Amino acid sequence: MARLVQCVPNFSEGKNKEIIEKIVEEIRIVDEVKLLDYSMDKDHNRSVVTFVGEPEKVIEAAFNAVKTAAELIDMKNHSGGHPRMGATDVIPLIPISDVTMEECVEYSKKLGKKIGEELNISVFLYEKSAKSKERENLADVRRGQYEGMAEKLKQEEWQPDFGPNILNEKAGVTAVGARMPLVAFNVNLGTDDVEVAKKIAKVVRAKTGGFTYCKAIGLEITERKIVQVSMNMVDYTKTSLFRVFDTIEREARRYGVNVIGSEIIGLVPMQALVDVADYYLRLENFDSGQILEKRMFE
Repeated sequence: MARLVQCVPNFSEGKNKEIIEKIVEEIRIVDEVKLLDYSMDKDHNRSVVTFVGEPEKVIEAAFNAVKTAAELIDMKNHSGGHPRMGATDVIPLIPISDVTMEECVEYSKKLGKKIGEELNISVFLYEKSAKSKERENLADVRRGQYEGMAEKLKQEEWQPDFGPNILNEKAGVTAVGARMPLVAFNVNLGTDDVEVAKKIAKVVRAKTGGFTYCKAIGLEITERKIVQVSMNMVDYTKTSLFRVFDTIEREARRYGVNVIGSEIIGLVPMQALVDVADYYLRLENFDSGQILEKRMFE
């Protein structure tokens, strides 16, 4: 079996397709790396790219993409609905086959060191790569966002793991870490009242008493004049999409609001959707081995 690592960098640009194409091209041209998906979101002003490959080649492609993003994106002029702190905001590495989580941690450190030293960008290690519990949660690392990073980097407890402790004003700060696969899952609400979305996000997110493996924020989608509960499901095997969706739907009804749709950003493990189908269709004795495509590719 091939040694494969998945990489899902998030870039702080969701409006200028030419910039994202140039960043993505740095990934396409690396041998033994396969670009799987990329998507742009104008309201979030953010793009998510997914690629997979041999670990060393993934590190090469990720570094080249970060370098290009730092050249083309100016964080001094950036605004958007999604929290962010850098041109390349976050780079997760996910073990896929014949690679351990511990190895991914080491690869993340190698990538972070290279970004810090060669690109003069402050790097925080997060999730499984974090050197302290306070840095595990990306929301804690990112707190203050780009605008607060210059002061944050001066604090003793927030010295970067790699790179300068002085903010690179153009490129900002980047988080690098190893983690499990997550599902970026958003639920759209039929209202323009962002306070409704924020209240529902507070109900479902782990940090405020909700589901253990759910991170959630409430956002405005100004182009559509609606609001959204935007989530990262950090372990779909323990906190299922359907259970969180049901809760959001019930909470929305309390405010006289309908759920008008949901979306998945980037790629999603097949089992996460199978679990949803199993729940809503009330399938009896269903096994994922019954999925035609899965059997074909075994």
